[in-house]
Amino acid sequence: MMQNKQILFNKIPEGMPQEDTFKIEDIDTPKLESDGVLVQTLYISVDPYMRGRMTKADSYVQPFEIGKPIVSHVVAKVIDSTLADYKKGDVVVGMLPWRIINHVQADQITKVPTTDVPLDLYLSVLGMPGQTAYHGLLDIGQPKDGDTVVVSAASGAVGSVVGQIAKIKGCRVVGIAGGDKKVKYLTETLGFDAGIDYKKEDFAEALAQAVPDGIDVYLKMLVVQLAMKYLSI
Repeated sequence: MMQNKQILFNKIPEGMPQEDTFKIEDIDTPKLESDGVLVQTLYISVDPYMRGRMTKADSYVQPFEIGKPIVSHVVAKVIDSTLADYKKGDVVVGMLPWRIINHVQADQITKVPTTDVPLDLYLSVLGMPGQTAYHGLLDIGQPKDGDTVVVSAASGAVGSVVGQIAKIKGCRVVGIAGGDKKVKYLTETLGFDAGIDYKKEDFAEALAQAVPDGIDVYLKMLVVQLAMKYLSI
């Protein structure tokens, strides 16, 4: 039987999480039960929001419990199943504990539509970050051809997708990021029309020059809100 391990939330970190924030524990491999599925973890997603769960304070998501497994989005492979909809070898996604082997119910997982793509994409552009970008821009922002779209945290998982969707929609896209390397990534790799480094002293002036006709849609984050003081939108 395959060896099983899990990663527990061990202590609340001060600042950045460290090795002792977590604890690796050997556990028994669960047995397949009726109306259940055994899945083997292939990829786990480590996302910025998870740092907010490593506190005692309630937020829009509950904090992790000390001594309990970390939970996040996971891509996994079915290794055994009693359910007709899930066969051995199927690839699924779900919010699951950080374990090598999990026993889950049908309502905890979703079968991926295709395996003809790199499976880790179901944790990025085809997963939660991609869906956030898609619905945030198209359903909330509703950009039109020719609009100017400003994206903060533009080199991140969500912002990078927002910018590329906006380009597909015919928009002028200005990305905000920290550091020359990230700014070059926006313009040279992702195809943004302009990239602005928020760490530089002339940030507000550079942003104003990049959006001479104002901003039609922006991904509302702190760095953009600071710039609003200097711009007449």
